[in-house]
Amino acid sequence: MIDHEPFDEYLVFLKIEKGLSSNTVSSYKRDIEQYISFLDKNKVKSFAAIDRYLILAYFGEQKKMNKADNTIIRMFSSIRKFHQYLKQEGHTEDDPMLYVKTPKKADTLPKTVSMQQIDKLLLTPDTNKPLGVRDRAILEVMYATGLRISELIELKTNDLHLSMKLIQIVGKGNKERLIPIGDEGCKWLEYYMTTSRVQLLKKTELETSVVFLNVRGKPLSRQGVWKNIKKLALKAGLSRGITPHTLRHSFATHLLENGADLRVVQELLGHANVSTTQIYTHITKHRLKDVYTTYHPRA
Repeated sequence: MIDHEPFDEYLVFLKIEKGLSSNTVSSYKRDIEQYISFLDKNKVKSFAAIDRYLILAYFGEQKKMNKADNTIIRMFSSIRKFHQYLKQEGHTEDDPMLYVKTPKKADTLPKTVSMQQIDKLLLTPDTNKPLGVRDRAILEVMYATGLRISELIELKTNDLHLSMKLIQIVGKGNKERLIPIGDEGCKWLEYYMTTSRVQLLKKTELETSVVFLNVRGKPLSRQGVWKNIKKLALKAGLSRGITPHTLRHSFATHLLENGADLRVVQELLGHANVSTTQIYTHITKHRLKDVYTTYHPRA
């Protein structure tokens, strides 16, 4: 088996020296663990023995497993940075990733849903129950603000400025932003905070300032949010796969369709570069074409 110590050191480097979040470090860890498992299976004794052919064989195997193009691109990035670290720290003399071509990014558009489907989803939680109130508040907040799922579950009570209809977020790269939230979002969030959250907190002796809690009164996890949204989407009769990302993408798309400035949407989403936000302009153009084809008599 290959020596795992450089990998363990790399994870510490990412967390301590690079200051990456736990979620980001976990993502790197999963990608590189799969890679090391492949190396062990192929009886590779050291990282210095890896060449471009071995790396090509690894990604060929990932392709055969029908991994999505964007997943493979993410894995490629994780492994490339790991090999850069190995060379930098003297574990290897060469970086084999320099001789492997970066996979092309898949030309796919984020999934979105219509405003009518959003309305249907928002009305699905049973708001006569504490968890139903929580789920309604989560849906309202996500669609009203376009928060990333990590930002939603890390939201603290002192981040809420509901009297000013604002939410304070510290996103990727520790970049702080203030996001407006409308009347409906404020109403359900305030209702949840004063009713359901108080009840959920009684189920645990632990004190927490995290806004969204699970049935045991502990901070809600990423998996918990995904699971609840999927369940609610099925209950609403929405056939397309609805995820927290879908709500974020729909938030941005609907803003642009209704005339919002691209730079404003960039700021609300917390994108470092406007080029990342520009994917949504392609979506709106695509939908315009669909509308034209459907309704114009000579289309």
